[in-house]
Amino acid sequence: MTLSLKPSHLRRYAEIGRLLWKYSRSDIFKTSAFANPDGAIAATDNERARPEALADDLEAMGPTFVKLGQVLSSRPDVLPAPYIKALSRLQDKVKPFSFAEVERIVQSELGVRISKAFSFFDSEPLAAASLGQVHRATLRDGRDVVVKVQRPGIREQIAQDFEVVEELVEFLKSHTRLARRYQLDKVLEEFQRTLLQELDYQREAANLRQIAENLREFPRVRVPLPITDYTTRSVLTMEYVTGRKITQLTPLARTELDGCGLAEELFKAYLKQVLVDGVFHADPHPGNVYLTEDQEIALLDLGMVGHVAPAMQEKLIRLLLAVAEGRSDEAGTIAIEISQTGDTFSEVDFRRRLSVLIGEQKNSALAEIEVGSVILQVSRSAAETGLFVPSELSLLGKTLLQLDQVGRTLDPTFNPNASVRRHVAEILNQQLKKSFTSGKFFSSVLELKDFVGGLPPKVNKILDALGDPKLEVFIRPRDKHQLLAGLNHSANRITAGLLLAALIVGAALLMRVPTEFQLFGYPGIAIICFLAAAAGGLILLVSIVFQDRKHKRRVRELWQ
Repeated sequence: MTLSLKPSHLRRYAEIGRLLWKYSRSDIFKTSAFANPDGAIAATDNERARPEALADDLEAMGPTFVKLGQVLSSRPDVLPAPYIKALSRLQDKVKPFSFAEVERIVQSELGVRISKAFSFFDSEPLAAASLGQVHRATLRDGRDVVVKVQRPGIREQIAQDFEVVEELVEFLKSHTRLARRYQLDKVLEEFQRTLLQELDYQREAANLRQIAENLREFPRVRVPLPITDYTTRSVLTMEYVTGRKITQLTPLARTELDGCGLAEELFKAYLKQVLVDGVFHADPHPGNVYLTEDQEIALLDLGMVGHVAPAMQEKLIRLLLAVAEGRSDEAGTIAIEISQTGDTFSEVDFRRRLSVLIGEQKNSALAEIEVGSVILQVSRSAAETGLFVPSELSLLGKTLLQLDQVGRTLDPTFNPNASVRRHVAEILNQQLKKSFTSGKFFSSVLELKDFVGGLPPKVNKILDALGDPKLEVFIRPRDKHQLLAGLNHSANRITAGLLLAALIVGAALLMRVPTEFQLFGYPGIAIICFLAAAAGGLILLVSIVFQDRKHKRRVRELWQ
């Protein structure tokens, strides 16, 4: 593939070319896959291409590249740690656009003039960023709100930048092994998905409502609710949160706070978001976390939201617990299970690195450990040994690292590792309850019904085959008793299996019958039936294992 070199793209090509040339010989490519063959890095280049300079350069190139830097900050498998740290602090502060533009956009989106929709609308923005800016306002019914207005022309600018970056990635993928190995096309897909979500304010409003619902059990953690009638794709109106950033807390103010309790509740709320709800606020850096006048934590800017599939949640719970408790072998096994192996993957090298990494953690003081940092280092070690971890893991690591910082801002003695160990049992219980929905139960019952209903025709086919005169079965005399015993065992196991299946089906149906007798929050009789089925299944499994071993031993003796 060749670059199209559209005249409208020439300036962007030149800017990207200068950026790539500037950092091509820096330590940004110090991983084994990106290493410079001659190992030489000119001092002047290294000075110019320091990590902080990359953040400045991306900021100067506009909103698309600012967001690209923010996405790359959650990918330790692509960039070295110093660059991850620099890009994590990347801000997209820009000059605000004029109030006349704000009035035009709001009127176009809401269909009425600002003076009709709001009794007060501050012409000076509270904050301005590359995608939009926020103004304080008051609705006609007296409610204080903030209004986020999207920057004019931003969609067109980002669409044009996407064309350039897509062409460049395709070109690199066709001509370099490194782009293919590091799957830059997938990084670009993730980047596009994230940015398009942030440009849709109606999606952000839906995120606010969903996460607010999921956080109901945490009275001291909240998100501002959107005002639906005043929200469109380019205008988002939501509750005004009075308070201050936690980074603005003075040492004296901290003494008046229940910092430990707030940090614990916030960390537990995030564990629930990730490991139970599967939807979480993916950008909880200290600037997006406010302390309200009511001593509550408010999470702002839900444009970036992470998603974790149910199948991944259980593995992430096990991985977090393994890391928190220093079990490197188990952490390595889980990381390999959820990842994609490359052609050069070395399991021995990966496990060795993980053993060293988690061993260093075990030897550190608990207060010094950042669980998010460890997860990011696991992702980094995986990339350096040819293992591609899912983006959910890197995003989780970045989120937990930011939470570590927020927690220690609220309470300098906050211990995220201990918090993981304290809350994981409750998180597992909540996940178990979530999986025991009536819909899932009846789905399992229907599958079991299909299985049991399909047994008779399958058995008939076997019997028909046995009655076929063309079927020949050779039995040696000394095998007769062994064969009969085997058939007897098989019949017993089938009978026991059918009884257990009936017990499970009956228990599932009893789950729908209201009763005062309850166990673990569910109908007691149904739970007893499930426990009986589980015990019966375990006994059947043990008997099968031992009898099969015994059977194999006898067969060997017969043939000797």
